Amino acid sequence: MTETKLNYIAGEWAAGACEVENRNPSDLSDLVGLFAQATADQLDDALNAAERAQAEWAAYGMERKQAVLMNIGNELMARAEELGTLLSREEGKPLAEGKGEVYRAGQFFTYYAAECLRQLGENADSVRAGVEIDVRREPVGVVAVISPWNFPTATASWKIAPALCYGNAVIWKPANATPASAVALTEIISRQDIPKGLFNLVMGAGRDVGQRLVESPRVNAISFTGSVPVGRGIAAAAVQNFTKIQAEMGSKNALAVMDDADLDLAVTLALGGAFGGTGQKCTASSRLVVHEGIHDAFVEKLVAGAKAMKVGHALAHGTQMGPVVSQQQLDENLAYVDLGKSEGAELACGGQRLTMETDGYFMSPGVFLNTTNAMRINREEMFAPLTSVIKVGSYDEALATVNDTRFGLTSGIVTRSLARATHFRRNARTGVVTVNLPTAGTDYHVPFGGRGDSSYGPREQGRTAAEFYTTVKTAYISAGTPA
Repeated sequence: MTETKLNYIAGEWAAGACEVENRNPSDLSDLVGLFAQATADQLDDALNAAERAQAEWAAYGMERKQAVLMNIGNELMARAEELGTLLSREEGKPLAEGKGEVYRAGQFFTYYAAECLRQLGENADSVRAGVEIDVRREPVGVVAVISPWNFPTATASWKIAPALCYGNAVIWKPANATPASAVALTEIISRQDIPKGLFNLVMGAGRDVGQRLVESPRVNAISFTGSVPVGRGIAAAAVQNFTKIQAEMGSKNALAVMDDADLDLAVTLALGGAFGGTGQKCTASSRLVVHEGIHDAFVEKLVAGAKAMKVGHALAHGTQMGPVVSQQQLDENLAYVDLGKSEGAELACGGQRLTMETDGYFMSPGVFLNTTNAMRINREEMFAPLTSVIKVGSYDEALATVNDTRFGLTSGIVTRSLARATHFRRNARTGVVTVNLPTAGTDYHVPFGGRGDSSYGPREQGRTAAEFYTTVKTAYISAGTPA
């Protein structure tokens, strides 16, 4: 019998009303585990416990908090191979990416461990004589964290770590597609010196547990990463209670390749950006905007590179691209392949379901050619190992095409021209811009977020995270008259 993994509520592991299976997308015969689904009453218990524990945690000394976050981070980094293997097994990304994600998650915790000791306020003189002003940040309270399946450990960590750093309690609702990684992180956190109920794991469907969580007036802030439609629904629910919200949502990132680009570098960046993580990244390069002067040579190398990519079991040696996460995702991807063809795009390679040694959700990396920016495959987020080449005649047309989207998360340019790079960096309407680098891949100590339909609310990561996880208090103090 497979042991059911439990929710973690009010400092105790708790069974749910039912359970769901979690299977390996590289091999559907491999049952990763059974995972309990939280009930509405259990969510209420978590909220009760979180409110009590948050006040206790906020009173902990800075070094005590710092030690907790440092311990979590160090254990994640030390166990990166073990937990990265588990992550790749349940999510499908190649093992090297899984291990790298867990290690990076550990770095989020150690970074915010240091931030525990750097929480400095401000002071000022009042316009009134004899009055001084003290400005400081205080915890926002109980934070709901709703994280996605594509980076099940890293994305959750870059939300949970700052929430704890700044003195808040956390109720975490992970994606049901990747619960094993959530339980593994929770087990590490549960062993730390924290009040019971400070950190809670409530697994369940978004329409049930997730919806009840975001509608609760007892939640003070919601940090969400996921699709635009779900983000809109969460924002609509949150505004009823004036709950603080931070949402990272969709994207349609473009990599502009200029006629003066290093061709081999451009192809390498495009392949990694488009097909890393099986294209299931919010920072994926799904639009390749290529200058006509280099277009044909770029396309020839790009298609050859895509055809040469080794698709296989996430844990197999040499795999460059694993399966997509689920049957639903695979069906959506293949539907976009059909859509692209119907719109007149040429499918130069890939975009097909693959039969492998194990039964899984495998498909080949696909490249569309002869596309326009008006096509739906270039307007909608596909979240698939599919990318489109858009030919342009000038730098100005390239920039206009990059910016012609309702999204605005990341964009990049490949060029040897300092003038073009500088102009692009200043005029690309995205929250993140890269020069001679892939659109995917960001650091943890600086802000991350987008514009348009990509993001809503304060930025994530770095010191900017304090804007969301704290509230500002301004105090006026009269010193009185000296005796």
